[in-house]
Amino acid sequence: MDIQSNTEALQRIISTLANKNDEIQNFIDTLNHTLKGVQENSSNILSELDEEFDSLYSILDEVKESMINSIKQEQARKSQELQSQISQCNNALENAEELLEFATRSLDIKEPEEFSKAARQIKDSLSLKPKVSDNMTHLMVDFSQERQMLQTLKFLPVPKAPEIDPVECLVADNSVTIAWRMPEEDNKIDHFILEHRKTNFDGLPRVKDERCWEIIDNIKGTEYTLSGLKFDSKYMNFRVRACNKAVAGEYSDPVTLETKALNFNLDNSSSHLNLKVEDTCVEWDPTGGKGQESKIKGKENKGRSGTPSPKRTSVGSRPPAVRGSRDRFTGESYTVLGDTAIESGQHYWEVKAQKDCKSYSVGVAYKTLGKFDQLGKTNTSWCIHVNNWLQNTFAAKHNNKVKALDVTVPEKIGVFCDFDGGQLSFYDANSKQLLYSFKTKFTQPLLPGFMVWCGGLSLSTGMQVPSAVRTLQKSENGMTGSASSLNNVVTQ
Repeated sequence: MDIQSNTEALQRIISTLANKNDEIQNFIDTLNHTLKGVQENSSNILSELDEEFDSLYSILDEVKESMINSIKQEQARKSQELQSQISQCNNALENAEELLEFATRSLDIKEPEEFSKAARQIKDSLSLKPKVSDNMTHLMVDFSQERQMLQTLKFLPVPKAPEIDPVECLVADNSVTIAWRMPEEDNKIDHFILEHRKTNFDGLPRVKDERCWEIIDNIKGTEYTLSGLKFDSKYMNFRVRACNKAVAGEYSDPVTLETKALNFNLDNSSSHLNLKVEDTCVEWDPTGGKGQESKIKGKENKGRSGTPSPKRTSVGSRPPAVRGSRDRFTGESYTVLGDTAIESGQHYWEVKAQKDCKSYSVGVAYKTLGKFDQLGKTNTSWCIHVNNWLQNTFAAKHNNKVKALDVTVPEKIGVFCDFDGGQLSFYDANSKQLLYSFKTKFTQPLLPGFMVWCGGLSLSTGMQVPSAVRTLQKSENGMTGSASSLNNVVTQ
């Protein structure tokens, strides 16, 4: 026992060191990325600073040129006025006798108005006052205030980094609410920018092998909700920055929130040949597989005699989908299974049928479901079945027993699977009305199962268990049907 205990302790130490090394390497990558960013951003800021000062120099040159032109124009105007007055005085000297004679004649004028006019003419001719002065002080400048203003030039005030409050953040119903606050009040803040991205790593965001940040701009409050998300990664990173009218501040410390949900595609490798399967869609194809079934069977038999096929994926460690080790469904079992096994926990997905779909089933099955078996007709599968061909029926099925459901077939069906609690429930995906529940004990890993004839189905995965479903699960135990003893069962 001592050796085993020491071995386990050593393994934990090795695992811890490996994780720590991974964290350190990620931190080094972050530092190198930050250093590169500092160098690039500093170069950009220097270029912008040069442009701003060049713009100031240009404006000053323009203002200087305009003021110089004003002074020169005033100089020319005054010079012209004075030259004109000098010329008039010279003419007055030359014509002094004529002026005297005009004054003598003016004494004989009897009309008052005519006399006043003549007197003014004589006075103006004898005026020795300059029409303009040599004063140019009205064009002087004082840039003391402007110099003082230029001396106070400084960098723009930058808002401080907000602080995201993980306690106030909420992940529910495929929505994420992020809440933050400022470390101190800042009435100059105009809006916030929220950035988010998906990741499969816990802890600090990684620089390498990551998706790009998605940006949500112009957020006026200190809370934002992203809704309608598909949770196809284990975590999401979030960060936020504040902006005033001029500039954006530093990012907040990033926060990583868990967004784990069941993601699966349909397993095309074992689906019936009359089904056309693409990731999360399946469609009936009456011409599918003609002339190919025997060829595929030969390949499968050859494969079984050689290297064993790889196993299906389990929830929690889902590599790329690979072909399962089971036979392809055939006969009247128009079935396709999901490519990811459920071995624990609570999970939820939704299914929508085409409007003209004649018949389909939605449920779960053990991996051991036979290639001729139909969903609900064995003790290894549970489903609800919709039939729109000849006679409309809506029923729950298990172990070849049927429970008719006296409810309207919904547009979209929600499937809730509680593996540990042994419960499989079906809901109207829109209203969250409970349609039917199976209560049992699952003894093997489960695969989502689908059967379709003359129509098609589309899946929605990457979904959390809705809050309404969780609430109903706690209150609807009295309405649960038993998988081993359905009420009013009939045998088909």
